[in-house]
Amino acid sequence: MADSPPAHRAAPGKSQAKRGKDHLNAIYAHPLPLLFGPLPADTPLPWATNVLGLFGRNRIVNPKCVGVFDAATRSVWITNSKDTFILWQRGFFGKGNLSRSEPSWLSRRINQLSGPKQLTAEEVTARRRELRKQFKTERAQALAAAAAEAEAIFAATGEMPTPEAVPAIVSKATFQAKGQQSAAVLPGADSVVTPPLNAADPSLVDEVDDAITPPEDMEHLQLTLQEAFFLAWSVGCLNIIDPTTNESIAPSALWKTFLAAHDFLASPDVPQSPWFDNPFLVSYVAFHHYRSLGWVVKSGIKFCVDLLLYKRGPVFHHAEFAIVVIPVYEDPEDRKSSPYDLPNVEPFTWSWLSTINRVNSQVKKTLILTYITIPALRRISAEELKSPECLKHFTVREVTIRRFVPARMRD
Repeated sequence: MADSPPAHRAAPGKSQAKRGKDHLNAIYAHPLPLLFGPLPADTPLPWATNVLGLFGRNRIVNPKCVGVFDAATRSVWITNSKDTFILWQRGFFGKGNLSRSEPSWLSRRINQLSGPKQLTAEEVTARRRELRKQFKTERAQALAAAAAEAEAIFAATGEMPTPEAVPAIVSKATFQAKGQQSAAVLPGADSVVTPPLNAADPSLVDEVDDAITPPEDMEHLQLTLQEAFFLAWSVGCLNIIDPTTNESIAPSALWKTFLAAHDFLASPDVPQSPWFDNPFLVSYVAFHHYRSLGWVVKSGIKFCVDLLLYKRGPVFHHAEFAIVVIPVYEDPEDRKSSPYDLPNVEPFTWSWLSTINRVNSQVKKTLILTYITIPALRRISAEELKSPECLKHFTVREVTIRRFVPARMRD
């Protein structure tokens, strides 16, 4: 099965916004890197499959992506352009280290060298901001000119000028329409986007003028440890390499490696034994919980929260929910003896909660407090923490916080 989706052509007569949305639906059609593909007709099937009809004649197509563990940044780097293309377009995993989100550095560089053919999301956002700034400047100048002319008419005639006598001021919608004729406006998003370039597509290099040296792709896809372990353990489509040995890290060793990645946060006065409040473990519980429910999970540091939940992905809509992860110790004594000082353990002040809620209400996100109960060490053996089997002892509870606005919620 091809790694890239087939070319999609919208039916004639569709609006530009509809064509753009159909194009994105074709590109980001798969929620996970795994695909279901048909088996060859002559492939023999097991007896039970023939009788019970399990999966018919379909098979799971596993891309088997490869990443390199980087202990300094506590992340996994995907340097192969093909794997970058797969992980981003099939679930929006990772982030370009030279981009805001989508790894589009190569596309932007090509546009700089040979002229823009298709604008990336970052370039469209920059163009929209420039257009907004230009509009504000010209509107201020127009308002000043209209006020001066109105004062001149009043001084000459002694009467207030009629609206027809004052120069018309161009509206914001009319002004912005000049710079958005070639862009598709997605419903529900305040950003204008065009069908994106695939930064991992080698054919992009061929579009550069022959007189210009094709740029080298300097960007890699950076996965958090939570994303990497989800892809390696839960989905089974990522092979992580140890940079010191250049060998694949076994799943059992990968769990211990990621737990140990946060040991520098631990207090040196406490022995380094397994702890259920390891920062990686707590973060992964929250990540796995929402990913298993079908949400696209991204970092929420931009809005002062831990996670953001997207219904389909950042290309289609803005995040609907902002998540604050709150660890809760089942046994308070474990917190006293723990080497880690987890955030959000102390009770929130009302001022802090009101501030976070206000920030996310302004950007139309619902704030959710996610309470993760850390199991007590006295009832679970430390041996169980050496494998992902310990995840079954964690519980997740959610509380939705909505900002009360008296003017709107009077009834």
